Amino acid sequence: MALSYAQGFVLIAISCMFAVSHAETVVVGGSENWRYGFNYTDWSLKHGPFYINDTLVFKYEPPHNVYLLPNLWSFIKCDFSRATLLANPTQGSGEGFMYVLSNWRVYYFASSADSDCKNGMMKFFAIPLPRRFP
Repeated sequence: MALSYAQGFVLIAISCMFAVSHAETVVVGGSENWRYGFNYTDWSLKHGPFYINDTLVFKYEPPHNVYLLPNLWSFIKCDFSRATLLANPTQGSGEGFMYVLSNWRVYYFASSADSDCKNGMMKFFAIPLPRRFP
């Protein structure tokens, strides 16, 4: 039995909706959460890829925070002068702070507390990919 064009279009549309609805929620660091002394760059490489519309959950205690750095240079140098504060030190408790990877771009995350970023630990990047159709 052959499918008509209309039936094929409906199947494709349903597949697209199905693909979009399967965004994941990922706790940054897994059971380690967002804390000093854990290598998040290594963690992100091992737990990727991330996909567009996935949600990252940052769970942490003060004094840590979450910044979005504007570019690779800021990420390498831990330069927060043009960074955007996403979550202050109190927003990581309980269920944590949630951030949706809504676009295809490089996201550079870091904590500015003490030496969190400068020691190379509390920072990582994510490049969410488009989801493939099932």
